[in-house]
Amino acid sequence: MAKAAPTKSTKPSSSKKSAKAPTGAPSQLNQSSRKGKRAWRKNVDIQDVEQGMEEIRSEERVTGKPLHATKDQDLFQIDVQGDAQTRKSLTRFSKTLLTSTKILEQRSAVPAVFSRPSSATPKKRKALVSHEEKGRLLRIGKRPRKGPFNSIIDPSEFGAGSAMLELSEAVKASGTYDAWESPTEEVEIKDGLETVMPKNIKAPAFKRVRDTIELHAVVEPHQGTSYNPPVEAHQELLLQAHEAEERRIREAEKRAEVKEKMESAKREVEEANPGVATGMKLHHEIEMDENEEEEGNEEELPAKRPPGRKTQAQRRKAARLLAEKRELADRALRKRMLAVIPSARTLRRTNAQMLSAREKELAEKQAADEEKLKQHGLAGRKLGKHKVPKGAVDVQLGEDLSESLRALKPEGNLFRDRFLSMQQRALVEPRVPVLPKKQRTKTVEYEKHAWKRFE
Repeated sequence: MAKAAPTKSTKPSSSKKSAKAPTGAPSQLNQSSRKGKRAWRKNVDIQDVEQGMEEIRSEERVTGKPLHATKDQDLFQIDVQGDAQTRKSLTRFSKTLLTSTKILEQRSAVPAVFSRPSSATPKKRKALVSHEEKGRLLRIGKRPRKGPFNSIIDPSEFGAGSAMLELSEAVKASGTYDAWESPTEEVEIKDGLETVMPKNIKAPAFKRVRDTIELHAVVEPHQGTSYNPPVEAHQELLLQAHEAEERRIREAEKRAEVKEKMESAKREVEEANPGVATGMKLHHEIEMDENEEEEGNEEELPAKRPPGRKTQAQRRKAARLLAEKRELADRALRKRMLAVIPSARTLRRTNAQMLSAREKELAEKQAADEEKLKQHGLAGRKLGKHKVPKGAVDVQLGEDLSESLRALKPEGNLFRDRFLSMQQRALVEPRVPVLPKKQRTKTVEYEKHAWKRFE
């Protein structure tokens, strides 16, 4: 009896891929052996690479070159006019049709949850060591520390130590860039001429004193300085010179008086202690002064009785008196506050008036100073160590006046006038004449021991 041969049922396996690629290239994917590098190389799947290469070849066949190498102007066209029919068919813009508007309109009737700070909430303790100090200590100890984005900084790299690094180029160049400066053409500088080429220096934009001064370089002289002046102008100029001379004499007398007081005090000390340098005291005089002070203190201080211990009744009485005293002080303070509250508006109004009057007075003073600076310059003001001189009043007495130009004698100094004018117009700093000092030679005495030598 013949038996039928068993048949094998083969199911399509999804894990195995076809042995032949769609592009026609040979493939070894269905090979079961994976022993060795050679088998691994044969079983590499390059179907996606082949598919991409085939797409690029099809683009080259159609357009002549790949699409990614083509410019946007050759691929696209911008329609600036549009289609009128399409514009009519489109719906108009409305905020109610936006999805964001619909989401925002969905509001719940339940109020939102909020949190209140309570005593049960633990307060965040203040760090004993700041973040910068902690980073510095970690750098000193060569310990890893966290950087930006939770990265670990290597302590051995440059700049991670505890020492301070030099300033970067960005910090050194800070403040040199001017965003509003007009662009200038860059000039090529040859090698070795960097220090020779002039730099474009921008003038600082701030208000200078010399721009405010309107004083002329050559001031018109007073009428009283003429060789044949009017009587009123000559008398006025004489009065100005007289007042300036009186002011100078008063200042000199004041300085002399102060100096005389200092000299008299010095002479009194020298007369009281002959043979002793000024400001010094002898040892026995110091001891005598100390003894006299101690004796005086002993006589003045009375005998103190040690305070006795208070009883409970005395303590209660003292506490009651202290409480009454505090209550009276609080009551007086409350009474003063209640008296001040109704007059708060009046005080506020008075304070505002005082502030406005003070600001007005300050503005008037500044305006007067500016006007004086415009008319007279820096004359009489102190700048630095020295004071800008006002200049002497050039005037002649009545008997010294000449009736004609033939008898006129030249006076004054043009160089001094020009230098004084430049100082008053803030062109030259105020200075004083430096006179040469006469060198004083000191006599050095030597004592020889000739009287010791018997030869």
